[in-house]
Amino acid sequence: LQRGLEAEGFAVDVAHDGEEGLWLARENSYDAIVLDLMLPKINGYKVCRTLREEGDWTPILMLTAKNGELDEAEGLDTGADDFVTKPFSFVVLVSRLRAVMRRRHSVATPILEAGDLRLDTATGRVQRGDTPIDLTPRERAVLEVLLTRRGHIVSKQEILDAVWDWAYDGSPNIVEVYISNLRRKIDTPFDRHAIETVRGAGYRLARDGG
Repeated sequence: LQRGLEAEGFAVDVAHDGEEGLWLARENSYDAIVLDLMLPKINGYKVCRTLREEGDWTPILMLTAKNGELDEAEGLDTGADDFVTKPFSFVVLVSRLRAVMRRRHSVATPILEAGDLRLDTATGRVQRGDTPIDLTPRERAVLEVLLTRRGHIVSKQEILDAVWDWAYDGSPNIVEVYISNLRRKIDTPFDRHAIETVRGAGYRLARDGG
C-alpha cells in the first residue's frame, strides 16, 4: 500500500499499530489518514474517535477486513470520512482517498501561505511579502491548488480537474502554460523557485515558498 501510494505521488508515513499511528497524527500535519480498523494495541475505531475528540479533523479513510453495514456505520459514527472494505481495488482506494481530501480542502482556511507567498482566497489577493502580485483568475486558481497541497506533488490531471470545466477537451499542456505564467509572476521577479517540476509526475510547490 505504501509503495502504491508513493507511486501515485503521495508522501507516506507508516504506523504499524494504533498507538504509533495516534502519536504520528498528533505530531504531524497530514492531508489525509488511511486507517486500518484492525490495528494492534489501539484499534482504528478508537484512534479515529480520539483524534476527533481532540479536534483533529484530518480526512480519515478507514479500511477493514470485516464486512457488513454495522461495521461501516460504526466507523463513520466515530468520525471517519469514508470506508473501504478489504479486499479492495487499489484504483478505488486512491479515488476514495482523493475524494475525501477534495471535500476537506473545499472548506479550508481562506488564507493559504508558503513562506512569504500568500493567497487570500476570500479576496483573491496574492502577495510576496508586502509586494502585491497581479494574477488572472485562472492563474490564481492554479496557485490555490498548489498552495493547498504545498510540499506534495500535484499531477497535471489534478490541476485540470480542479481548475478547468469538466467539459474541457483541449490539450492538457495548457497546464504548462499557466505554470510558466505563475513562475514568471511569483518566482522570477523575486529570484525564487517555488514551483518545482517533478518529471513524469506533476508539480510541487515548496512549503517554504521557494
